[in-house]
Amino acid sequence: MSRNWIQSFQVAAVYVGTVVGAGFATGREIVEFFSQYGFLGMAGICVAGSLFIMLGTKMLLISKRIKARSFQDLNVFLFGRTFGGFVNVLVLVALLCITSIMLSGAGAIFEEQLEISKQVGILLTIALAVSVMVFGVKGLFSVNLLVVPMLILFSLMVAFQSLSSDLLNYSQGADSASLKWLVAAFSYAAFNLALSAAVLVPLANEMEDEQVLKRGGILGGILLTIILLGSYIALSTLPQLHTYDIPMAEVMKTTFYSFYFIYVAVIYGEVFTSVIGNLFGLERQLIQYLRLPRMIIVIMILFISYFISQLGYSSLISFLYPIIGYVSLGFLFLLSYKKVPKQW
Repeated sequence: MSRNWIQSFQVAAVYVGTVVGAGFATGREIVEFFSQYGFLGMAGICVAGSLFIMLGTKMLLISKRIKARSFQDLNVFLFGRTFGGFVNVLVLVALLCITSIMLSGAGAIFEEQLEISKQVGILLTIALAVSVMVFGVKGLFSVNLLVVPMLILFSLMVAFQSLSSDLLNYSQGADSASLKWLVAAFSYAAFNLALSAAVLVPLANEMEDEQVLKRGGILGGILLTIILLGSYIALSTLPQLHTYDIPMAEVMKTTFYSFYFIYVAVIYGEVFTSVIGNLFGLERQLIQYLRLPRMIIVIMILFISYFISQLGYSSLISFLYPIIGYVSLGFLFLLSYKKVPKQW
C-alpha cells in the first residue's frame, strides 16, 4: 500500500474518531436524532452520511487551499471577518465545554460500569491526554487508528446479530407525520461538522497532497455512515429504548455479553478521542493569541475543563447544544454555498 493511501486512512480515522467521539459515544444521540423517527430514521442517516461525505471532504479542501491554521481562519472565510469572529468565540467556548463534558463522561464510565471513583477516571483521562498531546498530530493519528477499527468491528458485529434476530422494531416512538426527521438529519450533520472543524482544519494544513485529503474525507464519511447504520439497527432491538442513558452498552450486554467489557473500553476510547481532538483544536487556536509553549496551553485547557466537568453532564448539554445547533446550520449552509477557491 502506498504512503498516500496510508495517509488517507489516517485522515479518515481522525475524521471518524472526532465525529464519533463527540456524537454518539453512548448511542444516546442516535436515539434522539434518528431512532425516534422509526424507519425514516434510516433515511435520515443516509442524508447525514451524504453530508459527511460531500461537505466533510469540501471542508478539508477549502482549509488546505486557504492555508487555514485553525477553525478561526475557516470561519472568517465562511462568515466574513466580523461575524466570523463571533462564531469563533462561540466555537471556542463550545469546544472547552464539550471537552469538559467528555471528561465528565469518562468519569461516569468508570463510576457506572467499573464501580471505580469518577475522579479517578477523570484524572486518568487527563494524564493520558497530556501524554498523547506531547506527540501532536502523530498522537492524534495513533489513538484514532487504534479505536476506530474496533468501533467499526463492534458496530458491524452487533448490527449483523440484530439483523439475524426477530427483535427489530423500527416503529419505536416513530414520528413520520412531518419532516422533522429531515431537519434532525441536517442538524446532526451540521453540529458535528462544525465541531469537527477544530480538528480537521489544522489537520488539512498538515497534509501536503490534496488527493490524500479527498480520499480521506470520502472514506471517513462512508465509514461514519456505516457506523451510524450499524448502531441504528442494533438499537432497534432494544425495548423501551428511550429509558436508557447508555443504550449501546445495554445492547452489547444483551447481545454479546462476553465482549461487554471490551466494548466499554471502546466507548471510553471514543470519549477519549473526543477529548484529544478538542484539545488539538483548542491548542491550535489559542497558540495564535498566547505566547506560551503548546504543552502549557494544553495543561491550562485541561485544568479549566476539570473544574467545569464537576458541574454535571446534563446541565451543560441542555444549555449548550441548542445554541451551537442554530449556528451550525448557518455553518452548513455557507459550507455548501461557498466554492472551493482555486488559490488564496
